[in-house]
Amino acid sequence: MMSIRYIEESRTFKIDTNHATYMISVVDEEGFVGEVYYGPRVSDTDLNYLLRTKENPFVPSKNERDRLSFYDSFSWEYPTAGIGDYRNSAFEIRTEGGYGACLLVFEDYEIISGKRPLTGLPATFGTEDAEAATLEITCREPDLGFHVVLSYSIFEDSDAIVKSVRVVNDGRETIYLEKVLSAVLNFENITPMDVITLHGSWARERHIYRREIPYGRTSTSSVRGESGHQDHPFMAVLSRDADEDHGDVYGMSFVYSGNFIAQTERNQFDTIRAQMGINPEGFCWRLKPGEAFEAPEVVIVYSSEGIGGMSRTFHDVYRNHLIRGEYKDKKRPILINNWEATYFNFNTEKLLDIARVAAGCGIEMLVMDDGWFGTRSSDNCALGDWVVNEEKLPGGLKYLVDEVNKLGLKFGIWFEPEMISPDSDLYRAHPDWAIQIPYRKPGLSRNQLVLDISRKEVRDYVYESVSRVLRSANIEYVKWDMNRQLADMGSPALEPDCQGELFHRYVLGLYELQERLITEFPHLLLENCSGGGARFDPGMLYYSPQIWCSDDTDAVERLMIQQGTALIYPLSTMGAHVSVCPNHSVGRSTPFETRGYVALSGTFGYELDITKLSDEELRQIKEQTAMYHKYNDLIRRGDYYLIASYLENKEYNCTSVVAKDQSEALVTFVRVMGRPNYHSQRIKLKGLDPKKLYRMEGTEQVLSGGALMYAGINIEGLWGDFNGRLLHLVEEK
Repeated sequence: MMSIRYIEESRTFKIDTNHATYMISVVDEEGFVGEVYYGPRVSDTDLNYLLRTKENPFVPSKNERDRLSFYDSFSWEYPTAGIGDYRNSAFEIRTEGGYGACLLVFEDYEIISGKRPLTGLPATFGTEDAEAATLEITCREPDLGFHVVLSYSIFEDSDAIVKSVRVVNDGRETIYLEKVLSAVLNFENITPMDVITLHGSWARERHIYRREIPYGRTSTSSVRGESGHQDHPFMAVLSRDADEDHGDVYGMSFVYSGNFIAQTERNQFDTIRAQMGINPEGFCWRLKPGEAFEAPEVVIVYSSEGIGGMSRTFHDVYRNHLIRGEYKDKKRPILINNWEATYFNFNTEKLLDIARVAAGCGIEMLVMDDGWFGTRSSDNCALGDWVVNEEKLPGGLKYLVDEVNKLGLKFGIWFEPEMISPDSDLYRAHPDWAIQIPYRKPGLSRNQLVLDISRKEVRDYVYESVSRVLRSANIEYVKWDMNRQLADMGSPALEPDCQGELFHRYVLGLYELQERLITEFPHLLLENCSGGGARFDPGMLYYSPQIWCSDDTDAVERLMIQQGTALIYPLSTMGAHVSVCPNHSVGRSTPFETRGYVALSGTFGYELDITKLSDEELRQIKEQTAMYHKYNDLIRRGDYYLIASYLENKEYNCTSVVAKDQSEALVTFVRVMGRPNYHSQRIKLKGLDPKKLYRMEGTEQVLSGGALMYAGINIEGLWGDFNGRLLHLVEEK
């Protein structure tokens, strides 16, 4: 069972999840707060010897002459800058006089049942089925008079611990926050340790990168105003011998959608400090007396069962304690999007042609993508002018939606609400609404600028523009896109000493907009997108249960993208579609069947002109939509296992999803590159009950879970490149 306790004798806070323990202690007369232990669950209540406070340089009360040596070696729970700890800090301030040093010491604590929400920020939450508990440790700065509250929350059904930080200025002068990270972990490099991060670019997001933690600082970060295609707000520190199924792994995932930094630092004593939070570059927050600042959450996970164990914990905590709303655990409608079918060249009749064929194949929703508004005939104009173009859509939006509904399909629509085109009625009326520096002409990307949604009047315009369209017809899905990153950061609404707040205020404005949207339209299925996967992060999942995984829909590329995504996120969050070949991103042609298998490991839909498909391809769509309905409950709720990675072996990929009660499993195998004169491929399954018997659906073969996992099965009969196989195992009663 989970528990949070304070042990008076050792001045220790002990946080126990089902399988892990986290311990924090207060040491010395001054009340220094140190991280003692994080790892497998232990029964002990005093492990303070691990802090080495009885070794040289000793605590300051015993050795004042070497106070800085103590600061520079102590395992700080929340390290600050400027005091003599020369490792990377988690917290930096500047006073009105320009000074920067600060020290945080223990003042008080509170253990509460449940979990407080964060103001204006996405946050995990407890449920009726799995209550939460929270520890709040209050530290004070003895000379400057402000407080920092360190928060730790746990859930009955999870091994995750959620960290966040709140700064309260109850002093007499304004302070400027220059760095407020959300989480710190400390490690002993007893055996060599590695770090895993996720990297890429547009159309190849979240590729896994593992490397040794070297001396000095190693980081991954974004200063783009979004979490980004290039780097991801996630980091795992793991033992060198850890693999998918074995070894110690510590994961850190940031519940935020803007600039971030995740960093490790290995010092001269072979200790490692890992940190995560808002990127301090370009950040400075003015905090007047009486004001408070809340930093976003970091979810930390310890796994003794390798990378896969970490992933399954993240999946469960995000499924159960972050995703909200009607679609939290609900099968999503199979959709077809017209983007790769038509791009900007469509009208009502073309969309209805697509809908008619789609309805006969088991597809359940038509999504109208970019190009339906203003004078939008290319990506050079009209962003911000959210008025239906009736030359393209004669009769208006309601007519189109009603006709689609008559065919038995739901209707969805695309927006890019955060953007503005210089060639738009909105820009001509309000050029000052674009983010820009007064003396500098702002740079364009995709021929568009970014609206300053830190300003209330801009947010109100954006919201009313979007909601007016949604109120006009029976629209049941919104794809919310963002196709450029932030630059030229300046806002006339902010005072000169507050311009460093704009990046964060932009993200807060985004969160407010989406919260308003899902509050007014609670039955709406919202799918976030950012040029594909540039803002695929836990912060966005709080508002939308699924995110467009990548603009690259090629089945082979998706194997790598979806593997990296599934490192943290449940399969139910990954927008994945079957698209036409040759693929529009890479020009590769893969079998229609394989494209279906890969997209099945996500939300599932289509991105093609269905009116141009052959009879055989239409037949396969009918089979695929039936397959989706048959397996989606298992895929959405089950435990994910990576069996073999194409990233590593360069030949084939294999994953499985196992029901929570181990009663069934779905195995997806893709032979990427064929191999001449070679045997069938043997794979060993994972996650089954070794004592149960399982029937391979479509055959008479019955094997024990033990045989399937320890002896394995042979994948036969695949000839050629890019071919796949789907295996469904059902418990034999």
